[in-house]
Amino acid sequence: MNCLRRFLLMVPVLVLPLGAQTVGAPTLSDRFKESYKVWEMTLERGDGAAVRKSTEALLQKEGLTVSRSDYNEMRALVAVYDMSARACVLDGAWEDTITYLQKASSTATENAANTGATLSKIRKEHEDRLSEWKDDIAKNESKLKELDSQTGLTQDMLKQRTLLKDFVDEHKNAIAHSEWAIKEIDGLLDRLAKDQDSDGKSLASWQDFLSKEKQEIESAGNVQTYVTDKLIQLKADETRPRSERIAYCRRLIRLDPANKDCRQFLASLLGVDEPPTAPPPPTKKPKSKTKAPAVPKP
Repeated sequence: MNCLRRFLLMVPVLVLPLGAQTVGAPTLSDRFKESYKVWEMTLERGDGAAVRKSTEALLQKEGLTVSRSDYNEMRALVAVYDMSARACVLDGAWEDTITYLQKASSTATENAANTGATLSKIRKEHEDRLSEWKDDIAKNESKLKELDSQTGLTQDMLKQRTLLKDFVDEHKNAIAHSEWAIKEIDGLLDRLAKDQDSDGKSLASWQDFLSKEKQEIESAGNVQTYVTDKLIQLKADETRPRSERIAYCRRLIRLDPANKDCRQFLASLLGVDEPPTAPPPPTKKPKSKTKAPAVPKP
């Protein structure tokens, strides 16, 4: 019986959901759960830079202590990387978006592999035990029926009947627990596989998107022309969600920081006045127009 109880204790520790309460110092999953709603509201306001600053601080502190064997903390790490990527999208820093998606994808892949190897062994043990326990229950229920069919049971027979009934009840509970554990394990492995697939697809999509952007800039002849043309399209597309227009406008500003029209349009989207441009110092010669940074290869 003691062996049975030890076996049953193996699974609950391994099936805690993301954000489950833990004892001791706050973990990355705790911090993510605390910050998630604030991050979402901040992104809704259009402030990707603030969310990026917050997630990066989290990654540089709690993120560095994540155990690679703790699937729950690894899932939280993937979630923070994904949130950082979303913040970079809104901030127009799309190369950094790819960097965070690469980290999210590789972490999700590692987590699925490590956790899959561990839980697959435990799942197999449960399956083996289920078969064994069902056979044991069938044998002992047969003995119980035989005793129950008799009259005038002796003290030894009554004691044997009690032991058999306790055995059957305990093993029925063990079967129910193992069936629940297998279901939880399957659900977890499915979620981890979906994490891996989702981040892999997002990464590939953004890599393709930036590659096309580079091609379009080359076709336009220069980045300034590309930005001017895209801004015209962006202004005309009023059906596009506000957050997407903000993200695209910030991207155009990163490509061509000297484009005043982009800054004015962004200010209108955010509902703020454009900050005045500081005049050049009188003792220095006016600077030439800033050349837009080239888009690096994805």
